[in-house]
Amino acid sequence: MSYTGDVEVGGPADVRELPGLTISKVAVSEMSNNAYLLRCTATGQALLVDAAAEPETLRALVGDADLRTVVTTHGHWDHHRALPDVVSTTGAQTVAHAADAGDLPVPVDRTVAHGDTVAVGEQVLEVVHLRGHTPGSIALVWRGPDDAGTHVFTGDSLFPGGPGRTTNPADFGSLMDDLEERVFAPMDDATWVYPGHGKDTTLGTERPHLGEWRDRGW
Repeated sequence: MSYTGDVEVGGPADVRELPGLTISKVAVSEMSNNAYLLRCTATGQALLVDAAAEPETLRALVGDADLRTVVTTHGHWDHHRALPDVVSTTGAQTVAHAADAGDLPVPVDRTVAHGDTVAVGEQVLEVVHLRGHTPGSIALVWRGPDDAGTHVFTGDSLFPGGPGRTTNPADFGSLMDDLEERVFAPMDDATWVYPGHGKDTTLGTERPHLGEWRDRGW
C-alpha cells in the first residue's frame, strides 16, 4: 500500500484505492486542516469531508468527480471556510449534525443524527455522534467489503495521541465515553482513522492509551 496519509499544505493529495471507494486526502490552510474526497468507483459520485479552506485546492481535488455531498464534521470555523464556494460551484448537498448546523456559513440541507447513514454512490457511510469537542461533532464510518477493512473519519474528535480538545471536564468525559462506546468498542484494531488535522492512525495504535487519556484529563 503506497498510501500513508502524510500530506502537507501546498503538496499533492495522497490517494488510497479501496474496493469500491477511492479516498483522496489533502491539507489546506494555516491550520493544516485535512479534507477528504471520497469517490464511489462504480458511479463516479463523490462526497467531500470538510470543505475547510482553499477553494481552488478543493476544486482541483474534486476534478471531474460528480460531487453530490459535503459533510462538515463540526461547526468550528476552520473546517468550513471554503463551504460557500464549493457549494455554489458544485451544487452539492450540505450535511451536518443539527447541534452544529447553525455555526456553518451556509444553510444545511440535511441534518443527521447518530445512527443515520450518508450515501456516496453505491457506498454507505455511518454517522457516529461524538459529543464533546463540539455539541454536534460527528464521525463517518465506512465498512469496506472483503478485506478492505473499516475506515473512520473523525474530524477533531480523535487524533493520534488522544481525543480532540474540550473546554471542561464534563465535555471531556462525554467525548471519552462516546469514543470508547461508539468507536473503540465496536471497531477492531485494524480500523483506519482519518483525523481533521495531521497524520492518520489506527484504533489498534491508540487503544492501549485510553486509560492514560482518562487519567490526564485531555
